[in-house]
Amino acid sequence: MPLLSGRAKLAGVLGWPVAHSRSPLLHGTWLARHGIDGAYLPLPVRPERFVDSARALADLGFRGANVTLPHKEAAFALCDDLAPSAGRAGAVNTLVFRDGRIEGSNTDGFGFTENCAQSVPGWSAAAGPAVLLGAGGAARAIAAALLDAGCPRLVLVNRTPARAEALARGLGGPVEVAERPPLESASLLVNTTSLGMAGQPALDLDLSPLPSGAVVADIVYVPLETPLLAAARARGLPAVDGLGMLLHQARPGFEAWFGAAPAVDEELRAAVAADIPRR
Repeated sequence: MPLLSGRAKLAGVLGWPVAHSRSPLLHGTWLARHGIDGAYLPLPVRPERFVDSARALADLGFRGANVTLPHKEAAFALCDDLAPSAGRAGAVNTLVFRDGRIEGSNTDGFGFTENCAQSVPGWSAAAGPAVLLGAGGAARAIAAALLDAGCPRLVLVNRTPARAEALARGLGGPVEVAERPPLESASLLVNTTSLGMAGQPALDLDLSPLPSGAVVADIVYVPLETPLLAAARARGLPAVDGLGMLLHQARPGFEAWFGAAPAVDEELRAAVAADIPRR
């Protein structure tokens, strides 16, 4: 790794806690690959200190930062300028400090659709209806990205229907809420809940009604192979894990901060996957 100079470009990830984040490993790999004089740091910040800390980073010459839990909504309120992706998602995960202003965007939806396109050649959000499980922040970002990419019908399913209905109203467009996933007509099934994550119960869902060729995606990446994805592969369906979303959502921020367009390839995936527990 090249030594840092006094002109090093700096960025990082703000979260509480943040020690679990794979973003420093991910961005560090890209920095080394491109030979960039820069660094990407884990920045543990308590919620009550977030606003002051983010502004201090800008004053200290940082180019920007990623924002993870629990700061994404606070980051939304902090920004001077918001990209359309942030407005649609109602949260910010990427900050760019430029000319004394703080710009915010949300790259989660971009990361999801780019991951699907790379993992399943020929995939298109416009191919047919999508069923989305969950109604949290990630669900909103992914739903907005699918609709913007031409998804003709989006069905939200959540254990608290009122929350799904509120999300549907906020999104607008061809969005419905259902008590049970209408898998028979789905071309895409997305799990945005924590079910299947290490330490959580598995998602109890029979995939047999899904049409042949339907894509099954899970944003969970610990473990990489969730029970949902294992069930999809057992049926011969295309399965998309959550690691690719993590990798792709990082691309816009890296390019804005460090001035290089990074690639998501098997070498990068292997480097980050090696840091993820199998169970």
